[in-house]
Amino acid sequence: MTTLPFALNHMATPGLPLDQFFALARSLGMTSVEIRNDLTGNAILDGPPAADVAALARRHGVTIISINALQRFNEWNETRAAEAAHLISYVQDCGAKALVLVPVNDGSGQADGERQSNFRQALVALKPMLDAAGIIGLVEPLGFAICSLRSKTEAVDGIKAIGGDATFRVVHDTFHHHLAGEPAIYPEMTGLVHISGVTDRDAAIVDLRDSHRVLVDENDTLDNIGQIRRLRAAGYAGPFSFEPFADEVHALVDPAAHLKASMDYIEAGL
Repeated sequence: MTTLPFALNHMATPGLPLDQFFALARSLGMTSVEIRNDLTGNAILDGPPAADVAALARRHGVTIISINALQRFNEWNETRAAEAAHLISYVQDCGAKALVLVPVNDGSGQADGERQSNFRQALVALKPMLDAAGIIGLVEPLGFAICSLRSKTEAVDGIKAIGGDATFRVVHDTFHHHLAGEPAIYPEMTGLVHISGVTDRDAAIVDLRDSHRVLVDENDTLDNIGQIRRLRAAGYAGPFSFEPFADEVHALVDPAAHLKASMDYIEAGL
């Protein structure tokens, strides 16, 4: 077993069927996994029934810590409410613990006042739905300049304003934390940490995209080690989930070896 509570997001190996993905996590000493509804040709909502996924997780001895994600959650409308109900039901039936909530990320809904109001409206609507299902909502601020929720401070303030402390947590994503340039961390309000590295030293911060996100190694420019050390020192004891989006990671012939090397590098750095 590893010292750090590492977890594996299906984005690390999006081509692997769930059965092999769960087996990969266990082979690395992990018992926590994240599954997704946005993998082309391999998305959970297009695939096995939730009960089958729950049985598969039990068989492999893994806990599904989250399903990723309800997109554009802070643009609340009838469509979003229906999507949320469907996803929350799936989360509950597959035995997952939380639903990741991803904000609008297309340059709209960014105006001061408007974005806070939209955010709180969505939280107020989601809270009773999540509470009834016994599920945590994981709000994930994105660091991109076009995102309608970049700030963890704004996320935490909004959650507290609607009395959502028991229902919602924030995701600390090391990539998005770096992009947002917001030094504040909220260990007591953090429910999950996503880790990925960037090794392209020529790319400006404003030009970084998901496609730059690789496994963390000695060439990392995001200071993952520093971020992890700081979160742990401040009291965060939850999972650190690998979420690399880069094609070169997805194309790895032996993902287990590369993930193990990244785990070893991170632990040695701490």
